[in-house]
Amino acid sequence: MAGSKLRKWYGAPELLPKDGTDVEEDDEFPEGEETRDAVLVTDGDSEMGQMVILSLIVKRARIKALVKDKRAALEAFGTYVESMAGDSRDKPFLRRALRGVCTVICPNEGFLSTVGSLKGVKHLSVYKGANGIQALLKSNARKLAEQDESILVASGIPYTVIRAGLLQNSSGGTQGFSFEQFSKGTLSKEDAAFICVEAVDAVPQKGFIFEVVNGGEKVSDWKECLNRLMEKSEQQLQ
Repeated sequence: MAGSKLRKWYGAPELLPKDGTDVEEDDEFPEGEETRDAVLVTDGDSEMGQMVILSLIVKRARIKALVKDKRAALEAFGTYVESMAGDSRDKPFLRRALRGVCTVICPNEGFLSTVGSLKGVKHLSVYKGANGIQALLKSNARKLAEQDESILVASGIPYTVIRAGLLQNSSGGTQGFSFEQFSKGTLSKEDAAFICVEAVDAVPQKGFIFEVVNGGEKVSDWKECLNRLMEKSEQQLQ
């Protein structure tokens, strides 16, 4: 995790509960009484998950995250993130995790193939990095990815799939982009996380898949850019 520096950058409190946990929500709270305005990040402990969370913090979004270590997440992100640790296959836990959630961002494959109902979710966003292509050649990873895509289509929930170039540790925000199909290239990890977050505001009617690498196109308005790509994708399907 990014640690105390990150907490200080964003002004989050220093104090932690003695046991490193927060008060568990009342599972009997009626779902219909809460506004769905939160973004849930699955695999919040992963490098990409943490970068997505950072971009969401900058965007001042309401954030929930599935993590393995709640104390480490609280030390890293303070009160900006409602971190939850548990088994996503457990229905009561999943129901609590999805409470108030409008959009789910999946930085890695596997989440959708393990969960049941995603009732109430309005948008699913799945990130697929090119560095995962070799992993996809391994039967288990390929199976998870195929299951995730099948579940996306069958869910009936609007979904966005972001297929990115080979990830690099270079600084984000310094290069342009290319959205051409089958483009070979690289993408800054920071840019990849940023695009995942910007895609939250571009909700398709059904499904939307696009590819992106760093390139020559400068983007000043991401919502307009993604809507343009969405329209182009829909035209190609007609």
